[in-house]
Amino acid sequence: MKKDRITTTNKAADTFKTDLLVYLAVEAGKKMPLCPDAVKSQVKKAFELKDFQGKASEQLSFYPPAKASAKRVMVLGLGDLKGEKDLPLALDALRESGGHLAKAAEKANAKEMVVVLPDAKHLSPGVPDLPSAAEAIAEGVILGDYRFTKYKEKTRKKTDYPGLSGVRFVCDGELNAVRAGVTRGKNAAFAACSARDMANEPGNGWTSADFATWAKILAKDTGLAYRCIEKKEMETLGMGGILAVNQGSAVPPRLVVLEYRPESATETILLVGKGLTFDSGGISIKPAASMEDMKYDMCGGAAVLSAMQAVAEEKPDVAVVAVVPATDNMSGSNAVHPGDIIRHYNGVTSEIINTDAEGRLILADALSWGIETYKPTCVVDAATLTGAVIIGLGHHYTGLISNNDALSEQVIEAGRMSGEPLWRLPLDKHFKKQIESKVADIKNTGGRPGGTITAGAYLSNFVDDTPWIHLDIAGTAWDFTEKAYIPKGPSGTATRTFINLIRHWKTGKVRPAKDAKN
Repeated sequence: MKKDRITTTNKAADTFKTDLLVYLAVEAGKKMPLCPDAVKSQVKKAFELKDFQGKASEQLSFYPPAKASAKRVMVLGLGDLKGEKDLPLALDALRESGGHLAKAAEKANAKEMVVVLPDAKHLSPGVPDLPSAAEAIAEGVILGDYRFTKYKEKTRKKTDYPGLSGVRFVCDGELNAVRAGVTRGKNAAFAACSARDMANEPGNGWTSADFATWAKILAKDTGLAYRCIEKKEMETLGMGGILAVNQGSAVPPRLVVLEYRPESATETILLVGKGLTFDSGGISIKPAASMEDMKYDMCGGAAVLSAMQAVAEEKPDVAVVAVVPATDNMSGSNAVHPGDIIRHYNGVTSEIINTDAEGRLILADALSWGIETYKPTCVVDAATLTGAVIIGLGHHYTGLISNNDALSEQVIEAGRMSGEPLWRLPLDKHFKKQIESKVADIKNTGGRPGGTITAGAYLSNFVDDTPWIHLDIAGTAWDFTEKAYIPKGPSGTATRTFINLIRHWKTGKVRPAKDAKN
């Protein structure tokens, strides 16, 4: 589905020829669901027969008269949104409704769909305005319609559903505001779908070179600034972490950079994403079972670059820089050994205990170089870093580690508004003590206890006093909580959290740790 095929109008819905015409109904307790007049008689009869109450994902379908423009008509229940007191939860319910719409379109083999947005008074006070509702529903439809079939060749059938080719949203009044809401939804959803596409690529189809090529094309198309640091320059700069991880690989490493820096900007957000395109574990090799999933180890880098797609479209007031250290982690003849000592970009030496704890090594160089180069107001990194975060938080929450309370509050709220919940973990001297080394400044693992936090403790050596957030997305980057708008496989998580953080950035609220009163 292309962006220009998703439109918003205030023309009468029943005048459009479409495969599926959808109306939305809000549950109203023991009363008839709140719905548009056009389907009130059908909803009333179904309600009286106890066939339809407007509960979330509940569907009422019928065929209109032969002369009608739509081939099929459906009423989708949104649940009790008026009674929902938590706005992020209400918006995520609408996002899920959008996902259910995409699934209904697939069931009906619909190429095009018209969605009549609910009356604003049917949503408030749970959802205070229609543009926000339209944004969430549009996000859900696009995310729910996602599919990755690039490599389906011999097994692809002509009868396979290709996905929606177009969606028209119909509203009553507030056209410009609602259209802006749908556009925001489109920007965020298509960015997340880009992240999913990158993650779905196999290890032999997505390397450090592909990260660089994707970023270069985006920069050319949108006006972002592009830079790529390659191996020789890394050696000159002393990026020992990235170089060490890459030692066993046949593909050279790259540090991919995209910059959006408007002249009026007074603050800069630095985003850093782990771009480990395939992780064998190196000499500390992983078990064979499920190793194929390690093509997903670059989901942090995918989220960071994809968020820049929306940044380029929306042109916020704050400057944003994305940095992705990209390589794979292989066990070639020159691979880094357990017991080796490396020196990072900022001079910190590290004893390698486990070569499978490689993500923190490449992030360390990217963080210290990015902070020194751009002197950002804050830095947020995202990485599929530890299996320990799955043990602690399952596949439902992203782990968050930070040195700054004010920044944590902004990022946690951005995650809630995106339907991508975060849970802050502690970081103190006891965890940092676990990674002390007898032969170097630090070591790259601190044992199994608190594994997610000791990984964060490692990264804390490379941010100084800069306000910093580390997001461990190992549990949410794929196999995320089952939702109608999240497919099996990669979710694109963190992409929309980054976009919401940037959209709602509160200038002047985040200060360095040495100045903040935490």
